Amino acid sequence: MLNLFIILLPFLGTTLGAVTVFFLKNDLKKETKGLSLGFAAGVMSAAGIWSLLLPSIELAKKQNTPAFLPAVAGFFAGVIILILIEKAVLKITDKTANNNKNDDFMLFLAVTLHNIPEGMAVGVGLAAYLANKNASALASAAALSFGIAVQNFPEGAIISLPAYSSGYTKTKSFILGTLSGIVEPIAAAATLIFIREVSVLLPYLLSFASGAMFYVTVEDLIPECKNAVKGSITALAFTVGFLLMMFLDLTV
Repeated sequence: MLNLFIILLPFLGTTLGAVTVFFLKNDLKKETKGLSLGFAAGVMSAAGIWSLLLPSIELAKKQNTPAFLPAVAGFFAGVIILILIEKAVLKITDKTANNNKNDDFMLFLAVTLHNIPEGMAVGVGLAAYLANKNASALASAAALSFGIAVQNFPEGAIISLPAYSSGYTKTKSFILGTLSGIVEPIAAAATLIFIREVSVLLPYLLSFASGAMFYVTVEDLIPECKNAVKGSITALAFTVGFLLMMFLDLTV
């Protein structure tokens, strides 16, 4: 039961973040959405560095792999794949009529991709405990899961809130935010089953998710934020999101 709780805890963090959409009394104003997108861009930028890119480099060092190789290869692949996906999305939908929902989809996709290697990291931590069966390994796995859960709270919110302002109902926005986190327990469980094969790929997957998040931040979130809100307040919203996520990554 405890192992299952450790696996599900990050998903719970995402779900609690997505729940915030139900506390909105009115539709988000254009300016409010712009600030929320700026905040989201800051959160994703910090997560891309401290949750993904730096851990990718550290894992590569532990595996005696040149530290730059997974970071560069994975990051570049993440950007290229997201470019191809966005082009495919734009061919299917009318960019002019559905601009906001296209951006929401790309944001959802980036956060979901980011959650996969995080779930795998939880699986690796839990596998270490199951191999050793000692209190120290259990505490490490639980701490990792809890830390990711705390980080996932703002990520659930940055999916559900913009989705609601783009025309989705609160229920659909909540479901969208929640679905971005469902991949984490799935990835954790798969990692436990295929631990040897997955652990080798984890540095590349972490940096891949980082590249995907940075692409969406630069290509979609920041331009949309600047269109909605003029002036330096967008930079302030970005800074608040960046510092919050950095604080969570470095202290939790």
